[in-house]
Amino acid sequence: MSALAWTALASLAAWVWLLLGTGFFWRTDQRLPPREEPETWPDVAVVVPARDEAAVLPAALPSLLAQDYPGRAEIILVDDGSSDGTAATARALADRHGGLPLRVVVPGEPEPGWTGKLWALRHGIALARERGHGDGGGGDNGRGDEDGGERDNGRGDEDGGGPEYLLLTDADIAHAPDSLRALVAAARTNGLDLVSQMARLRIASGWERLVVPAFVYFFGQLYPFRRVNRPTARTAAAAGGCVLLRTSAAGRADVPASIRQSVIDDVALARAVQRSGGRIWLGLAEGVTSVRPYPRLADLWRMVSRSAYAQLLHSPVLLAGTVAGLALVYLAPPVALAAGALGRDPVAAGAGGLAWAVMAASYLPMLRHYRQPAALAVTLPFTALLYLLMTVDSAVQHHRGRGAAWKGRVYARPRAAPEA
Repeated sequence: MSALAWTALASLAAWVWLLLGTGFFWRTDQRLPPREEPETWPDVAVVVPARDEAAVLPAALPSLLAQDYPGRAEIILVDDGSSDGTAATARALADRHGGLPLRVVVPGEPEPGWTGKLWALRHGIALARERGHGDGGGGDNGRGDEDGGERDNGRGDEDGGGPEYLLLTDADIAHAPDSLRALVAAARTNGLDLVSQMARLRIASGWERLVVPAFVYFFGQLYPFRRVNRPTARTAAAAGGCVLLRTSAAGRADVPASIRQSVIDDVALARAVQRSGGRIWLGLAEGVTSVRPYPRLADLWRMVSRSAYAQLLHSPVLLAGTVAGLALVYLAPPVALAAGALGRDPVAAGAGGLAWAVMAASYLPMLRHYRQPAALAVTLPFTALLYLLMTVDSAVQHHRGRGAAWKGRVYARPRAAPEA
């Protein structure tokens, strides 16, 4: 047999293994587990880190203010050095819509060794634990900024005060009215310390249609949801847009201080909670959606490339292995089919075509989840090529000293964290 035929057969074997031996990553049936409403609803603080989010807040923040939650809850929005009036926009929305009480905290620039989002979460969590829910009621509604201060060391390991749960959610995430209620009920019923839902990402433009479902598909391939959700799981992951976290679990895991340098903070958070003995759960959301638009390929490219090399631990060896793996699994099948047909190599053409068919079939559930045409399944090799190029670009930018650039900040490769 030719080298092309052997390559096509290797790709087909890889797809059989991916289909059956990797936790059925391609299935989309991991939704919030069965739940019962508790007799007494616990207190919850919703912490929203926000940097230059004035444009998306009107489509997201009112959904949090309008949460139908039977217990006590408040929203703490942490303005992480915004220059577009994010804090003022949040206060105006709270005044206009009412609902849950809103506080705004402006902690200032991150200290060395902290990423901006985790610095914001540090201050939001500290404020929630210090202030609790019984002193402010609904009368404050965020009129006027809190300065964040240096109220604690950011470790989140104190035992007293504060809410039982923290909902960590991004400023571009809109929630159905019963979202918080469902998350808390799922956590309480199933004894979970962390419940995370992968928000339904926006799809409107042609590039979003091509790239966004594949983003969730590839994430599930890296972190199969079924494996994450096993009680004895070793795989850990979360989706940072929507994470309900038990406050005591945050203390045991010493978060966010223990993950302060993490660019991929959601996965790092899940690992920290799991390592400290906490039970985690991850699934797809129906009532949690991202309102952030990515209309151009350049926008999507930045979203992926800013953290792709960090995912590979900034390792050239892992980068080379990833490029080779993507080429074998996603690019080899169409190449083998075309080259085998033109070169009259039936084994290469047949194995390549079958591997491409298996690939497309595994992508169909995700396309259905996003209500996209089934015909897009055959474009997955092209989308994988885009992701391969984004990953290589991420490594190039890192070695040029630009690291993980996002909203005016550049994060270099993490170094050993200083003593807390």
